[in-house]
Amino acid sequence: MKTQADRLEVERVQTGVRIEKRILKVLKATAELKDMTLGDLIEGIVLHAFEGKTPFSSNSLKEIEELKRIYGLKLRAGDSHRLKEKL
Repeated sequence: MKTQADRLEVERVQTGVRIEKRILKVLKATAELKDMTLGDLIEGIVLHAFEGKTPFSSNSLKEIEELKRIYGLKLRAGDSHRLKEKL
């Protein structure tokens, strides 16, 4: 278990990011399963990605696949540069 002394102090800012709604639902549900905030989850994903590492264990990936099924998220990584806003 990490102690308070192990924690790194950061400055966080509020942002108004727009995100595909099913992706957001899966992210929020994943954060809830991990008992963490959505912001903490996103920070962890990004920090792992910046180092070319996977942010999720195989068990977490199985949970995410189930959440994707529940929320109807069929988008894949290859779709990321093909998305356009629904008018």
